[in-house]
Amino acid sequence: MSLGIFKIPTPKNEPVLSYAPGSKEKEELKKELARLKSVQVDIPMYINGKEVRTEEKISIHPPHEISHTLGHYHKGDSSHVNAAIDAALKARTAWELMPWEDRAAVFLKAADLLAGPYRARMNAATMLGQSKNAYQAEIDAACEMIDFFRFNAKYMEEIYHIQPESAPGIWNRLEHRPLEGFVFAISPFNFTSIAANLCAAPAMLGNVVVWKPAETQIYSAKVIMELFKEAGLPDGVINLIYTDGPVAGDIVFEHPEFAGLHFTGSTGVFQQLWKLIGNNIHKYNTYPRIVGETGGKDFILAHPSADADALSTAIVRGAFEFQGQKCSAASRAYVPESMWAKVKANIGQDLSNITMGNPEDFTHFVNAVIDERAFDKISSYIAAAKKSKDAEIVFGGNYNKSEGYFIEPTIILAKTPDYTTLCEEIFGPVLTIYVYPDSQFDETVTLVDQTSPYALTGAIFAQDREVITATNIKLRNAAGNYYINDKPTGAVVGQQPFGGGRASGTNDKAGSILNLFRWISPRTMKENLNPPKDYRYPFLQEK
Repeated sequence: MSLGIFKIPTPKNEPVLSYAPGSKEKEELKKELARLKSVQVDIPMYINGKEVRTEEKISIHPPHEISHTLGHYHKGDSSHVNAAIDAALKARTAWELMPWEDRAAVFLKAADLLAGPYRARMNAATMLGQSKNAYQAEIDAACEMIDFFRFNAKYMEEIYHIQPESAPGIWNRLEHRPLEGFVFAISPFNFTSIAANLCAAPAMLGNVVVWKPAETQIYSAKVIMELFKEAGLPDGVINLIYTDGPVAGDIVFEHPEFAGLHFTGSTGVFQQLWKLIGNNIHKYNTYPRIVGETGGKDFILAHPSADADALSTAIVRGAFEFQGQKCSAASRAYVPESMWAKVKANIGQDLSNITMGNPEDFTHFVNAVIDERAFDKISSYIAAAKKSKDAEIVFGGNYNKSEGYFIEPTIILAKTPDYTTLCEEIFGPVLTIYVYPDSQFDETVTLVDQTSPYALTGAIFAQDREVITATNIKLRNAAGNYYINDKPTGAVVGQQPFGGGRASGTNDKAGSILNLFRWISPRTMKENLNPPKDYRYPFLQEK
């Protein structure tokens, strides 16, 4: 029972450590990388707080060093999906009724543990398992995850303080209940922080969760569960399973107590799941909440008044950080003819200095793409561009998977505005540039808006304020996260809530209070302090 109106400590964004030469954090991270490389870790599922192992063990390899084995995970089957659901539902009542400040304390402790003793371990696991360099791991697996935990706890406090007005003699209250059932979290490979938040955000609000991560993120998912357990998360609140998607889906989406889906992944998969949920809607005890972020075809649009140097840097960083495997990564750019020569020279200079390789060597800006399937898909677009009369490889274009899944940062110059790589999501280190006549800026704005079905992130570069204002209006539905004179990546919790519309998802803005509203089901409570004892109203009297 709560005996006070508690306030969450005011959150501040976790400072990003530099990993500069001679720094303490660099030394710690290198030691942890060496330690993890020296062992093969055994990765169980976690159901009802217990480690669950199976006879089927699958090996895990760094994308940049496929000959090395990091460990093995225990693959589950339908019985483990059922067990995870049962465990979640068993834990539901006690977790829901736990005072909200105690639920918050679990995740606030997780944030502090991650900021301290877990930082190097979480970053190293992300670097090895997902081939991120030290900086990309730091801003994701450490800082953003910490921010999610701390800011969401504050948002939860704000939600609980939202209460209705009361008339004389009446006390109105609003109870922010969790959903009635369990939430299914499906997380992607590319952001360790997103994986943690997809299950932690609903759980913080009192929900119980079955969590299925991408196979290529399981290595760091284990560290997340270890973090939750050390922070005091009760058994069964979050259950981590490693099964094929259809195996889990066939059970989860048939279950009457399925109450919500928290998803980040491909548009195609999300649409299939939405259809499946719709077809099964009559089977559920309540209408499920469906929250999803599904990728994009993110743009950079330059006006002739743009700063060419700032534009060039935004292109290189926005397109090639983490090998373009961010939902927000720049994938298409529109550059005016008058600026193209300078921008091309700038990009060429930057790419000539960028090196690619193992993230354990901190000098590499670019590392490997996530797996062979991604490598084959991305390289097929490059191969097609080399043969096309409508495209030209301006920079890069080489790839090799003999030691790891390495693809050079590649710039394609499209000669037509509807060339394939301007339209289709690639999710790799490939940026397509379309050079337009300076006089056709307005037409190019329309191209940007209509070429892609996605609407996740986008950026406008211009110095002319009237142009910026007009373009902001014309592109208001083209991106859920919109940037002015900045790259379209790097959203920060509490600063740029993340999510897009159209084919990019439900735009429920992870990293803001808006996302947490989806995981509650309010109950209005009216208490009459002096209830009437006569049914008759005054209007019934004639005199």
